[in-house]
Amino acid sequence: MSNASKPDLRPLDLICLGRAAVDLYSEQVGSRLEDVSSFAKYLGGSSANIAYGTARLGLNTAMLTRVGDEQMGRFVREELARAGVDVSHVVTDPQRLTGLVLLGLKDSDTFPLIFYRRDCADMALSQDDFSPEFIASSRALLITGTHFSTAETYATSRTAMRYAREAGTRVILDIDYRPVLWGLTGLGDGETRFVSSDSVTAHLQSILPECDLIVGTEEEVHIAGGSEDTLTALRNIRALTDATLVLKLGAQGCTVLNGAIPASEAGFEVHRGVEVEVLNVLGAGDAFMSGFLRGWLRSENDAQCCAYANACGALVVSRHGCAPAIPDARELDDYLARAEQIPRPDLDERLNRLHRVAARRRPIQHDIYGMAFDHRKQLFDMARDVGADPERIKPLKRLLVQATERGAERGGVSDQIGVLIDDTYGQDALNEVTGRSWWIGRPVELPGSIPLELEGGRSIGSRLKHWPIEHIVKCLVFYHPDQPVATRLAQERQLKELYQACLASGHELLIEVIPPVPMPSNDETLPLALQRFYNLGIYPDWWKLPAPSRATWHRLETLINERDPHCHGVVLLGLDAPIDELKAAFNHSAGMAVCRGFTVGRTLFGQASRDWLAGQIDDATLVQRVSDNYLDLIESWRHRVAG
Repeated sequence: MSNASKPDLRPLDLICLGRAAVDLYSEQVGSRLEDVSSFAKYLGGSSANIAYGTARLGLNTAMLTRVGDEQMGRFVREELARAGVDVSHVVTDPQRLTGLVLLGLKDSDTFPLIFYRRDCADMALSQDDFSPEFIASSRALLITGTHFSTAETYATSRTAMRYAREAGTRVILDIDYRPVLWGLTGLGDGETRFVSSDSVTAHLQSILPECDLIVGTEEEVHIAGGSEDTLTALRNIRALTDATLVLKLGAQGCTVLNGAIPASEAGFEVHRGVEVEVLNVLGAGDAFMSGFLRGWLRSENDAQCCAYANACGALVVSRHGCAPAIPDARELDDYLARAEQIPRPDLDERLNRLHRVAARRRPIQHDIYGMAFDHRKQLFDMARDVGADPERIKPLKRLLVQATERGAERGGVSDQIGVLIDDTYGQDALNEVTGRSWWIGRPVELPGSIPLELEGGRSIGSRLKHWPIEHIVKCLVFYHPDQPVATRLAQERQLKELYQACLASGHELLIEVIPPVPMPSNDETLPLALQRFYNLGIYPDWWKLPAPSRATWHRLETLINERDPHCHGVVLLGLDAPIDELKAAFNHSAGMAVCRGFTVGRTLFGQASRDWLAGQIDDATLVQRVSDNYLDLIESWRHRVAG
């Protein structure tokens, strides 16, 4: 085998050098930026967006940049890592802040934005932040145009390019021309995409000969080629480099030029774009580049590279945000396999569900050992029964957090802790556990309501807007397929509204289903209930169910795998059963992959909490007794045996 035909086995496919920032997107579509009242926070910066997008599409990507030693810098690092990006060379700069961008969505042609990047961290990237060996560990190096705009970043980028050329690492230039970042417009004019500048053209042309792939819009080709006539600009670029040139043509698609520039644009082989309703063009180019590189770095043909690129760009312009709007490989491949049947991908329910799955905050690859103390009515009644002030329920819930933490530590499952906590009596407890990587469910149902009603009224979306995104929306519904029609339809309507609210907010949803007493249940009751919800287009991320029989488990596993293979699975509840009875019931779930753990409450804390509320035991005794019960159930779960 010749050297030319040997596979390139370097650990990285791509290193992205350049901008990494935080985007603050207007939530009010149609407003002037002056009138915007709230913003959504996303990962931003062209290089970071491409690193994020290519990682989601399956490439082994690393980011080379700097971020500030503050909350936004940590956010950038964590978002990149969550997507699978190697962040070993995301350097923390203690002297500078992470860049910010404010963006508005006025209409389909107007996207005002302001860059807050004066002396920001990523523009301080230094030659000392990377080594020749790091650059050589990748098959390709991508640099975006902004990092040639100052003497310091120009020198750093040129050093990285030199290391790349010496190592046989291909160099990719995303022209990414923003006149404001070259000092050619007022500081508040981030929207302008083109200002002619001989000095910028000369600057860019000094690096073109060292590039293997150059990608840009027509305006970006104009600045790199020094002419506002596209063909002339392309010929000027071609005179300097043999690189593959990719010309983005907006909604029309793109063309790839590997050799001589055609005599006219009629000679372009245009790879057509995808029709979508445009919400937001910001970041579409980064998505386009992510898709193109997915094919180009795997040596796929131009048509396939462009199909990936056009589809990624189209999906992003139909969504809010940039990086989180980029599809992952599963979503992109699903779209391309069905493209002829999807005239509007932005409206396709299946695509949007796949995107929601991809956007989950973290994968769950282990069982959940959950302590459920989201009880409100039961604890209120308990306090009243023993003559305690219901306000004591609030410190009780904080003590239950301690018991959960202690039991998990003793059981060696501190990375698998789950809790269900309400905000009626448990807001302090919720605040205490939020941000600690615990699995956190938070109830929305009005306790005991049949038909189902939500706490705080019907406007659930306005409530979720103020919830941390890591909180899982938990809703208990007393549901039976044979309920009176009016009751069943009312409950289904409420669940559909809740599901839609979670789609809009991005929160995961857990639906807890308990057949109401005294309606008779059998092995079909729970599977029929879940099947009905799927038929209604409700796809929760989690189910919470009473521990069923072995026969029911087989039916549930078949149903969930067929209807929603992306569901995290089922966690089991306790219904205040004696702990030995609960252990026996849990054995039925042994070996069932769809069963992902338990979230049990009063079985673990009920009697101890009653004694504490009555003043019969102190805090330490409460914590010890509850953690003992919790540890006992953890050990029992680990040793479940079907039979």
